[in-house]
Amino acid sequence: MPREGGRDQKKAKEIALSVKNGVFFCIAAVFHYLCIMKLSIIIPVYRVEATLARCVDSVRGQSFTDYEMILVDDGSPDRSGAMCDEYAAEDSRIIVIHKQNGGLSSARNRGLDRAQGEYVTFLDSDDFLGDDTLAILMSRLGAHPDYDILEYPVYWHYGGMDQRIQKFGVKEYSDMRAYWLDCKAYTHTYACNKVYRRQLFDHVRFPEGVLYEDAHTLPRLLQHAHLVATTEEGLYYYTSNPDGITMRGDGKGLTDLLEAHVAQLDHLGIGHELTEYYCHVLNIQLDVYGATRQPPILAKPSFTSHDISPLQVGHKTKVKLRMLKLLGIKNLCKLHTLLHPHRGAR
Repeated sequence: MPREGGRDQKKAKEIALSVKNGVFFCIAAVFHYLCIMKLSIIIPVYRVEATLARCVDSVRGQSFTDYEMILVDDGSPDRSGAMCDEYAAEDSRIIVIHKQNGGLSSARNRGLDRAQGEYVTFLDSDDFLGDDTLAILMSRLGAHPDYDILEYPVYWHYGGMDQRIQKFGVKEYSDMRAYWLDCKAYTHTYACNKVYRRQLFDHVRFPEGVLYEDAHTLPRLLQHAHLVATTEEGLYYYTSNPDGITMRGDGKGLTDLLEAHVAQLDHLGIGHELTEYYCHVLNIQLDVYGATRQPPILAKPSFTSHDISPLQVGHKTKVKLRMLKLLGIKNLCKLHTLLHPHRGAR
């Protein structure tokens, strides 16, 4: 009997210790959840004296406040860097990184290295956020913690003659191929109108030394994502700045863009199929040839004339496809350049 009692006491102690450890773990998990910063906002800064205040103030004026704002001064030659320091002195949520000029990708990557939030988003310093955009987006992410990426509308060329709002519907995509092709994500690979789970960037960075870096980066992020959602709430205001960090070159920039999409066509295994995505890339290839005269890198797909009609593309693109069928990709590039001698080449 004494032995049985000893065993019972030992068992009781083990159970008590197990419960104690379980309670401690739960408390630690809740503490971590409550203390972790929700959002890191990365803003590259370069020659934006005229627009930086509007950009930063659009974030500071948000009703959502659980964020850190990381201003990355990319060696700006004007007062932009000093303005960043002034903002940081006023607001403890603002962190400033000063670095040598390295371009947009380099600046974003430095911000990612410093980011602590559960989620991360990007904002170009020429642009700004609509009222309550962050509260709307973060509330939706709170209601759907399984979302890895949440994409929201863009107000293009705000204040310009060609201003327009681009929306993507209210949908969820567990199939990244469907998001890319059905939602036509290849036409809106922009980094800035999305909120990402920061863990997606554990093994992904923006490629440095290339232009149109977003087109290279989003496909890599999608390889790690399980659920992407689009919403029609919130608004990202895009404006143009000829001196800003996001301006693009033509020949090199278009070549970088083309290479990103050709690689994605191959990754999806549809490089030799006639799809609406192929048509999109074909138009880029034609512009690249016009700007560089370099041999085309886009392969000609296998298709018949009957495959053209069902495609949801414009009449001009269908004409190009018929000419592609007749002439081949290289001769189509030459013909297109003859007909549009100043398109792409600047």
